[in-house]
Amino acid sequence: MKNQIVIVEDDKEIREGVEIYLRSQGYTVFQAENGKEGLAIIEREKIDLAIVDIMMPVMDGITMTMRLREKYEFPVIMLSAKSEEVDKVMGLNIGADDYVTKPFTPMELMARVNSQLRRYNRFQEALNKKEEKERSYMIGGLEVNEDRVEVLVDGRQVKMTPIEFKILLLLIKHPGRVFSAEEIYERVWNEKAVNTETIMVHIRNIREKIEINPKEPKYVKVVWELATRWKNKCKIKYFLWTLLCIVPAMVILSAYPHIREQSEKESRKYYTTREFAESFYNGNQVLHEEISGRIQRELDPPGNSFREIRPYLQS
Repeated sequence: MKNQIVIVEDDKEIREGVEIYLRSQGYTVFQAENGKEGLAIIEREKIDLAIVDIMMPVMDGITMTMRLREKYEFPVIMLSAKSEEVDKVMGLNIGADDYVTKPFTPMELMARVNSQLRRYNRFQEALNKKEEKERSYMIGGLEVNEDRVEVLVDGRQVKMTPIEFKILLLLIKHPGRVFSAEEIYERVWNEKAVNTETIMVHIRNIREKIEINPKEPKYVKVVWELATRWKNKCKIKYFLWTLLCIVPAMVILSAYPHIREQSEKESRKYYTTREFAESFYNGNQVLHEEISGRIQRELDPPGNSFREIRPYLQS
């Protein structure tokens, strides 16, 4: 595959002249007039080397180099009309790999480009070989080596069953991703999930082996377990709420007939026939005595005798 180079230079003649020489060497070339356009090309294309001028409008080469170094490691060759030592030192300190002073000869620039790409390509090849040679995944103190089928926790080897190793390898290959029990089953056993309870048994065993405190896991967290705890808490709250609302209502309803009976007894007075008769007779006696006394006082004043008509009144 051809190496791809971006030329970031505001001088059109220099850009096109450099591009001609680079294409003659078999490189794929992109052009940009300022640092902003250069960063856009780098985001869009796979770039292996950048030739960047320092003095440019919109965004200068210093700012562009500082920003691309936040994400990329490919070589950067800076171009500048300034030949003072302090300018070269500043350019190299911000992340440039080489520094070419204008005016320059095309042959000199090509030699520097080829030299930087040789080094970069060797570095990439060594990195790729290392990754291919040993597939190892690490998160914090947990390391899972796929080639050696080995699990290390803080440098200490942990024994795993084949199924536990496959489950842990699946999880560590996708850090931060949440897998359902069905998905883990299908990926590890390569068949449709039938019974996922065995997955949770394996997960519990893995946590006991790799976690310092399995109750507060650091590496393997079971999301649905948290959801289940939340549901259980909700069930408890619902049960307590039911007790607080329904039980008092049931007590009130069960006691209502008794309370009503007592209230009716207090508000209404029931009499038997004999009690009513006695009450009526006693009332009439009082009334009779009161009327008789009043008539006697009116018709038989002191000093008069009224004994003749008293029998008739009494009758």
